[in-house]
Amino acid sequence: MRAIAVSEYGATPAPMNLPRPEPEPGEVLVRVIAAGLNPLDWKIAEGMLKDSLDVPFPLILGRDGAGVVEETGEGVTGLREGEQVYGCFAAVERGLGSFAEYAVVRADGAVARMPEGMIYTQAAAVPTASATALAMVEQARVDTGQTVLVVGATGGVGQSVVQLASRAGAKVIATARDDMAGTMRRLGADETVDHSAGDLNRQVLAVHSDGIDAVLDMVSDAGAAEHLAQLLRPGGTYVSTTWAVNPDAMEAKELRGVNFRNEPSAEQLHRLTDLIDSGALRVRVEREVPLEDAAGALAANRIGGARGKTVLRI
Repeated sequence: MRAIAVSEYGATPAPMNLPRPEPEPGEVLVRVIAAGLNPLDWKIAEGMLKDSLDVPFPLILGRDGAGVVEETGEGVTGLREGEQVYGCFAAVERGLGSFAEYAVVRADGAVARMPEGMIYTQAAAVPTASATALAMVEQARVDTGQTVLVVGATGGVGQSVVQLASRAGAKVIATARDDMAGTMRRLGADETVDHSAGDLNRQVLAVHSDGIDAVLDMVSDAGAAEHLAQLLRPGGTYVSTTWAVNPDAMEAKELRGVNFRNEPSAEQLHRLTDLIDSGALRVRVEREVPLEDAAGALAANRIGGARGKTVLRI
């Protein structure tokens, strides 16, 4: 089968012809139609997580995907051949991922039937980003009447965070350049601030002089996070997906700091399906590229500045 893989950590991801995986008991084999790209994909390829991952090579990259159940392993009862599914299809311990024509996933794992009327390229963009956003908003305890700053709002996670925080009743401030400000407002942001137009703290405090209740941050390093935390009122919460906050130091200032990582689950996917079906959550695909162009897409994602999700067409 066609796949995008690396022969060693740090190698350039390349097209390879590799054996089709076979589903083990409790697994389903999925014919992948589209695969979503995440920062975790290039981090794994570059070996950033090698101390916590033991993987064989060649290693097929990719985590998120959408496709059709091709075959079911022994003992599978919840999913049937021919069903449209989406989820996290990585099995890195076996060198398998979603950047391939076929992938495997446990039937009781992070996989669910696709939302009604959703096309494969949209569904493949959902699992990691939107599940992270869902859990992040809950971790921040976002509630009605709060004011929340979303940093990295134009990316895949950020766009879902904006929608879900707004749905929870918060006043949402989204970071965005002028050309994305309208998109952020359509997704539910009440205000936008542009990091390229000057200090974010100054821009936020010009409107909210008494501070804000939460910062949900997908991009900042430790120095930037420490600065942004000055926006928080006593009792405020800072949630970072880049592990940029010092919870003990924040607690000393009567603040709550959370370094956050989410592992998508079937339960989260089912909740996302309901939100998408009801029109409460929209997923914006910025780029669609052929599988063979994965290396370039990963390099572009590494640079940053995403304005939606990148999806590979298998």
